[in-house]
Amino acid sequence: MAGEAAGAYDVALLFATLIVLAFLASAIKIVKEYERAVIFRLGRIVGAKGPGLFFIVPFIDKMVKVDLRITVVDVPEQKIITKDNVTVGVDAVVYYKVMDPVSAVLKIENYNYAVLMLAQTTLRDVIGQVDLDDLLTNREKINIELQKILDELTDPWGIKVTQVTIKEVKLPESMLRAMAKQAEAERWRRAKIIEAEGERQAAAIMAEAADYYSKHPVALRLRELQTLFEIAKEKNLIVVTPQYISSLDALSASLGVMQRKGAMG
Repeated sequence: MAGEAAGAYDVALLFATLIVLAFLASAIKIVKEYERAVIFRLGRIVGAKGPGLFFIVPFIDKMVKVDLRITVVDVPEQKIITKDNVTVGVDAVVYYKVMDPVSAVLKIENYNYAVLMLAQTTLRDVIGQVDLDDLLTNREKINIELQKILDELTDPWGIKVTQVTIKEVKLPESMLRAMAKQAEAERWRRAKIIEAEGERQAAAIMAEAADYYSKHPVALRLRELQTLFEIAKEKNLIVVTPQYISSLDALSASLGVMQRKGAMG
């Protein structure tokens, strides 16, 4: 009888030990440095605990983990009509983090899904108020406006929106062709302006040269002779000058012809 009593006592002790271990395992909780545990006791909020080791009352306390790291939400492409009635496809990325884990659990059912839906509607509202040119050229300004609006809307949830970035703006094919034609026309316009400016500068220089030659006839005659020499040299010609050329001009022309004949021989 004593042996049976001892065996029953050992079984009871083992059973009690297992119960205590199970109780302790349920009571001891550990959360990481970037996590917080929101504790509910019999349905009432107790507060947030962590990081590290802490205890809860098993079967009475309920724990909800909240990640405090920055979360990235990819907003899918939205078909939006801009202020000037152009349909574009816009997608974006939202970066946010939980600042108050208690508010994130109490005030919104699923804050991840809520931020995504709010980002989609806000993106459509903001893009619908700007022209296509502003969307393409002032994207950074639009990003800041989106971030400001989302941050204000999510602040009661204990969430901080740190950044919003528009990834891509997709335009219709007809709009792409029109923009390509516009860019080509702009390049032609600049080319014509540069050409006209060059002609204007050349005309001004030629006018200065003409004024100088009108005041210095000898310089003009020397320029004429130089031109005759260049023609004879390049075209393999014999240049015949008018009789009224001065002796100096005739001599210079003859020298040019003789030099050309010597080169041919």
